[in-house]
Amino acid sequence: MDPLPKDRENAASAEPGRGAAPSSGVVVQVREKKGPLRAAIPYMPFPVAVICLFLNTFVPGLGTFVSAFTVLCGARTDLPDRHMCCVFWLNIAAALIQILTAIVMVGWIMSIFWGMDMVILASKYSKPTPPTSPL
Repeated sequence: MDPLPKDRENAASAEPGRGAAPSSGVVVQVREKKGPLRAAIPYMPFPVAVICLFLNTFVPGLGTFVSAFTVLCGARTDLPDRHMCCVFWLNIAAALIQILTAIVMVGWIMSIFWGMDMVILASKYSKPTPPTSPL
């Protein structure tokens, strides 16, 4: 015999996977922990980051090498407690790692991901300019 519609609703609400789940009120916050090489990626203007991605795609490590010089020009990084020269040399070390390991494809892939991180950081932290009105 087929159960009544009210019995079906009660059965559906009793099953754990169906119906409205009670809210537990738990807030989860995720914070990414970066290593020193990854935290040394500078926040560059968007066009410069795209150029570095392009360079890293075709010549592994070249875009990372160019981005190291943006640190000397005042680009901000996630390593505020380190001196500018230390962050510069960390970027040079990342570029050398990419160049030396490009032979076995690891450096080339790392170089492309490094360039993508540069573009993501540039797009995330670039401030849009307000529209200007003609006078």
